[in-house]
Amino acid sequence: MNLLETKELTRAYGGVIAVNEVSFEAQKGMITGLIGPNGAGKTTLFNNMTGLDVPTSGKVYFEGNDITGFNSHKLSRLGMSRTFQNIRLFSDMSVLENVMIGGHYMTGNPDHKTGRFKNVFRSYFKMKDEEEEMYEHAMKLLEFFDIADLSQELAKNLPYGHQRELEIARALASSPTILFLDEPAAGMNPQETDHLMATIRRIRDTGVSVVLIEHDMKLVMNICDNITVLNYGQMIAQGTPHEIKNNPLVIEAYLGKDEE
Repeated sequence: MNLLETKELTRAYGGVIAVNEVSFEAQKGMITGLIGPNGAGKTTLFNNMTGLDVPTSGKVYFEGNDITGFNSHKLSRLGMSRTFQNIRLFSDMSVLENVMIGGHYMTGNPDHKTGRFKNVFRSYFKMKDEEEEMYEHAMKLLEFFDIADLSQELAKNLPYGHQRELEIARALASSPTILFLDEPAAGMNPQETDHLMATIRRIRDTGVSVVLIEHDMKLVMNICDNITVLNYGQMIAQGTPHEIKNNPLVIEAYLGKDEE
């Protein structure tokens, strides 16, 4: 079953077409990879699916509902969350505070459809209960990533690999149905990347579907169930890792083609 899909999505900036009629799909319970050379349109497609940009034409569907043009705040409440290629932590706040901020949409509302400002109309004791709930939820996530002992450290003092994990933990704090990861292994050493692969599998196993952009082909081929390949804004292939790595169009896009 497709949890998320686009239908002939196009994003043009003046005369430049960054994404051209791409029909992408991500299935429930799967890890879906989005790959392609630099400038292929991967992040543009991500931004149009996650509410940071609006398609020029085409549609985006989530759980069968048309979400085209919805902003990122609304999509977060619907169950979509993401990270970014460049780490965007609150560097002068603690590890715990970073994760608690990520869960603020949950406050006092099990279905995530109201914001924290509603607390103004609630009693002091109710607010305290909600704060404790956020704290416990955040600590469970830190335990999941095995960094609970660093909860009071400033985010900026964490090693690079832990900062990447913290950003993913913050994205999971809103209890998403689907998680978008934009180059999660960027800047990681091989050992950190292996640990990240195991972590992404564990996230999938909790019931959260994952879509990721990544240039590390070892990671992509080892953890993705399905892969979509873009080149010059167009989808050139879609399939299993085995199908993708043997696809002549994909090989040409990455390695080039000899002149006859």
